[in-house]
Amino acid sequence: MALEMRKFCEACERSISIEADAYICTYECTFCEPCTENMKYICPNCGGELVKRPKPR
Repeated sequence: MALEMRKFCEACERSISIEADAYICTYECTFCEPCTENMKYICPNCGGELVKRPKPR
């Protein structure tokens, strides 16, 4: 099952390119790096850890 690879930060709505660093939780909530740092790497939706999203080949 492939990741959805969302294109916008759920916190600030900033555009995130597929090649850019983005952070996701286990439910694929997606955030840009500055918002992730502000949230201390914790998803505000589920409380799970935010980790760097893998980049496509």
